[in-house]
Amino acid sequence: MDLQKIEDEALHLSKKERAQPIQRLVLSLDAPSEDELRSDWLLEAQRRAQELDSGSIQAVSGDEVMKKARALIR
Repeated sequence: MDLQKIEDEALHLSKKERAQPIQRLVLSLDAPSEDELRSDWLLEAQRRAQELDSGSIQAVSGDEVMKKARALIR
């Protein structure tokens, strides 16, 4: 299927149907690789662990986070 045919067929879709592939295509343009994501998450985990170890931040339990989140959406 060539690009022109894809475009022609896409233009016959509803706005909502057209939005879905557009969003996926746009996100794919700047999407980091799996290795970049893994590296970024590792750095973030190390940063957070250092903050916990140094005492500059305190851990919050998952239950407490959920309680606060529920209170915000009520």
